[in-house]
Amino acid sequence: MVQSPKLEAAIDKLKHRGTLGLSKASKMPCQSWSLEAFNTCAGAMDNEGNEVDACKGCYARGGNYRFPNVAAVRIFNKQDWKRDEWVSDMITALDNDRYFRWFDSGDMYSLGLAFKMLEVMQRTPWCKHWLPTRQHKFEKFQAVIAQMEALPNVVVRLSSDSVIGETIAGATSSVIIPDTSHAVDSNTEVCDAYDRSGKCGDCRRCWSKDVQVIAYPAHGKKAVKLSADIIARAA
Repeated sequence: MVQSPKLEAAIDKLKHRGTLGLSKASKMPCQSWSLEAFNTCAGAMDNEGNEVDACKGCYARGGNYRFPNVAAVRIFNKQDWKRDEWVSDMITALDNDRYFRWFDSGDMYSLGLAFKMLEVMQRTPWCKHWLPTRQHKFEKFQAVIAQMEALPNVVVRLSSDSVIGETIAGATSSVIIPDTSHAVDSNTEVCDAYDRSGKCGDCRRCWSKDVQVIAYPAHGKKAVKLSADIIARAA
């Protein structure tokens, strides 16, 4: 990938800084660790090689995510996790954290990464981890995901490919819906962050094992249009 001078400079700064590439999204009440969207998202494609609906309107492929300082952290992290000290550094970084989110962009594309994440989760029992992922589609990831799900401090939310509320049966999961008026079943709770300017506020439902499905209203013009077009075609 051709990188701009500003992006290269931002990546070099991270390399020389000698710290983890953690982020703090404005919506989130906690830190997160992320990778590049789509390039690390094997589950973004279906069995025919077509991009799934939920990823077509991905917020992390535009907007602020294109700024060099934002993109640099995600590019840097793809190499940084391979360090021997990465797990211990993550544990130290979470020493005072009670909530943590994995991947506000990207996904755990590598089994090696997944097992290191599992170790971080196991060794930070005081911190509640929320992991959204599509890697459940691949058999080789299912065992490590099951180990994560078994931990009392971890919620793995399997991400549905739908943008019209079609959920993954029997799983702790998440799905996109066209808007807050869209009908959902009794197992689904609708994210109301956009009643608070897009912020979580005091809500921690995404981290709760008691909430089976979280539905996120489509945000961004592309995602909203995509949802509307699919519903119109089905009518």
